[in-house]
Amino acid sequence: MTKWIYSFGAGQNDGNAGMRNLLGGKGANLAEMSNIGLPVPPGFTITTEVCSAFYENGRKYPDDLKAQLDDAMARVEKAMGLRFGDANAPLLVSVRSGARVSMPGMMDTVLNLGLNDQTVEGLARSSGDSRFAWDSYRRFIQMYGSVVLGVSHHRFEDLLEQTKRELGKHDDTQLTAEEWQMVLKGYKDIVLNETGTPFPEDPQDQLWGAIGAVFGSWMNPRANTYRKLHDIPASWGTAVNVQSMVFGNMGEDCATGVCFTRDPSTGENVFYGEYLINAQGEDVVAGIRTPQPMAAERATPDQNPMEKALPEAYQEMLKVRDLLERHYKDMQDIEFTVQSNTLYLLQTRSGKRTAAAALRIAIDMAQEGLITKEDAISRVPPASLDQLLHPVLDPKAERKQLARGLPASPGAATGVIAFSAEDVEDRASKGEDVILVRIETSPEDVHGMHAARGVLTTRGGMTSHAAVVARGMGRVCVAGAGSIMVDYKAQTLTVNGHTLKAGDWLTLDGGTGAVYLGRVPTIPPTLSGDFSTLMGWADSVRRLGVRANAETPEDAETARRFGAEGIGLCRTEHMFFGPDRIGHVRQMIMTEEKDARAKAIGALLPFQRDDFAALFRIMAGLPVTIRLLDPPLHEFLPHGEAELKDVAKALGQDVEALRARRSALSESNPMLGHRGCRLGISYPEIYAMQVRAITEAALAVSKETGKAVIPEIMIPLVGTKAELDLVRKASEAVIASVLKEQNATLDYHIGTMIELPRAAITADKIAESADFFSFGTNDLTQTTLGLSRDDAGSFLPEYVEKGLLPQDPFISIDQEGVGALVRMGVEKGRATKPDIKLGICGEHGGDPLSISFFESVGLDYVSCSPFRVPVARLASAQAALAARKAVKA
Repeated sequence: MTKWIYSFGAGQNDGNAGMRNLLGGKGANLAEMSNIGLPVPPGFTITTEVCSAFYENGRKYPDDLKAQLDDAMARVEKAMGLRFGDANAPLLVSVRSGARVSMPGMMDTVLNLGLNDQTVEGLARSSGDSRFAWDSYRRFIQMYGSVVLGVSHHRFEDLLEQTKRELGKHDDTQLTAEEWQMVLKGYKDIVLNETGTPFPEDPQDQLWGAIGAVFGSWMNPRANTYRKLHDIPASWGTAVNVQSMVFGNMGEDCATGVCFTRDPSTGENVFYGEYLINAQGEDVVAGIRTPQPMAAERATPDQNPMEKALPEAYQEMLKVRDLLERHYKDMQDIEFTVQSNTLYLLQTRSGKRTAAAALRIAIDMAQEGLITKEDAISRVPPASLDQLLHPVLDPKAERKQLARGLPASPGAATGVIAFSAEDVEDRASKGEDVILVRIETSPEDVHGMHAARGVLTTRGGMTSHAAVVARGMGRVCVAGAGSIMVDYKAQTLTVNGHTLKAGDWLTLDGGTGAVYLGRVPTIPPTLSGDFSTLMGWADSVRRLGVRANAETPEDAETARRFGAEGIGLCRTEHMFFGPDRIGHVRQMIMTEEKDARAKAIGALLPFQRDDFAALFRIMAGLPVTIRLLDPPLHEFLPHGEAELKDVAKALGQDVEALRARRSALSESNPMLGHRGCRLGISYPEIYAMQVRAITEAALAVSKETGKAVIPEIMIPLVGTKAELDLVRKASEAVIASVLKEQNATLDYHIGTMIELPRAAITADKIAESADFFSFGTNDLTQTTLGLSRDDAGSFLPEYVEKGLLPQDPFISIDQEGVGALVRMGVEKGRATKPDIKLGICGEHGGDPLSISFFESVGLDYVSCSPFRVPVARLASAQAALAARKAVKA
């Protein structure tokens, strides 16, 4: 018989931390905390295998699940001395989802499940507090109605706010039992009106409804969106955790909170958290009430820290903090409840953190001896380093502060205001920078948060939904800016005499929590010492070299600053579009007269020579790979009549003749047309000019600096050895001519891009004439899959969503198809020339998953955009460590 349910707590611990694939992260950690003796309210976990079976069998449960659930519930009843559904001594439970990786926002928690019109009276008698009992009941209806029955939580919130205004009360805790009963009646009416059926009274119906909602939420739109953003397979499923309730809302000696064993924004080794007295957990994370700090040192004079309000429970939390960090060897995110001064732990998990915090925590823990340097390298997600490259506000810029909230996620963001996720997406799709402004965010806002530059909320704390999700996404976030009033209906925000509407500009400083009027200029970030330390550790273990794709001095300098070890791709065509050059380029293309073409090419030579010399100086002896002209000529053609007349005037030719020439040069499928080495073969004078410019620049900089410059000349879109032989021979003739003119010598390399399937298949022959290969995986992906990178975006998301492709092949390399050609090219190339240098310069060079593949096939280096260089350095180190681990295993 398959075991579908695993119990935890009260001496019945069926699971452990190593079972997260089966029990989900939450269930595995609840079992583990129970195993190490921490105070965990008893409960049970319904496994991820039930989720899989649920979807495989038309949303039906396994036949024996109910019997196992009844047995597990009986164990909880025995441990608590209460009975589920009993009118006199009712057991209440919480129901939570729990995937193997944290997915905040997939499904909200349901608390106090088991309450109805009879059990609420029993809870009132057993607790001696009828106000608490009726408050718990209305919370249950609100949560269950929203999460399980699909009623908008704003309907409940609006009614509650209206009732408080009518009663003249500002805080939920001021309402009496009788007043809560009045609210509860309104809640039931809302459910009946919205769903057409009364709120369910039977606790068994409530329980199975909540379980079904958890499994159903695994495939809801927001969960699907989150999985796409974080590459989480749908096949993993989610677990369901049912746990006996403990109450943080029974009075002033009760509380609930969320804390981190270290600061999740900065990584500082301080106990960091927030709590609320006389509240339940969702009050903290949902941003309904602004919480208080736990530590006295983090409190302002008007705040009431837990350290002073509940000193015994706080001291117990300090012990738990130390125990959990040493046990899990990572920063932990802990949820807890204090009931009558007794501490209970509801969850622990590895805490989400900013990239800066991840760096500091990893380095500090390694230096504390808690983990190894290798662990520290592997602990930081490479893609998260992008967060460190966020701009910050220019300290010299003028600014007008409107409000201040909590610095929930770092960086600076400027954009136009949008009050809904849908408006954010609409504006962002048109190229606008957008700030999402909400009273509080909910899981339905995730797609808008992803599209936004920053997020501003008027309620909630550092552990609210907005803060946690924004930090995970690397979005700037200011939370809990309580002085701002948001009116969704009017589409305005009002603060300190200012009223801003949707479309007005706003600036957020996620490092300080400040909100500024209008646009405030930003400056590039300053990388911390922690960054340098981790990069140094990474460089000491990685095997792959990391170069940058760069053709401007600015890009080259950025690449050097981020640790690039040379340029792996200089796209010379990007140099042709300058206003002082494009005219000569067009004259070169449009004329059919050899002398006119030679004149235009001659005019371009000094520009190219200066371009290459600048790169050689900046790279100071590091390798620089220069790709000769690659794109089809149509990209440079004069399009408008004014441009055409300018070219005709410069060439002294008739406009009509040039119009005919333009038409003759147009192609139906230019990316598979007259481009790459085919241009060099048809118009050898173009490549000759570029090779001369490279050679002259290398000699000049070598003489200027006294250091050897060894240029790498890359011939693009080669499909046959004969093509490479022809272009190489012509290039070497130009180099020899320059060296003779200057009575000089020069070491150089001539290689090719492997970007056509035929080139990969015949790489053994092509290697006979190449000093190096650089895999151009952008074109190799297009030509292997028959996909246009410019057009496939309209349907590729659907392919990924339907599982036809594991991910967008232009973002992460198709290992099975395109990767097989790369592997073949590597093996065939080295079979002919064992010491041939092999790299990759497509966009995949900055993708961590692709880099892992490139490590496995034995490339020598990857080349990526300058701002991805740190990502590639760390990903290369992690790939090397994983390869060593695999060999040892």
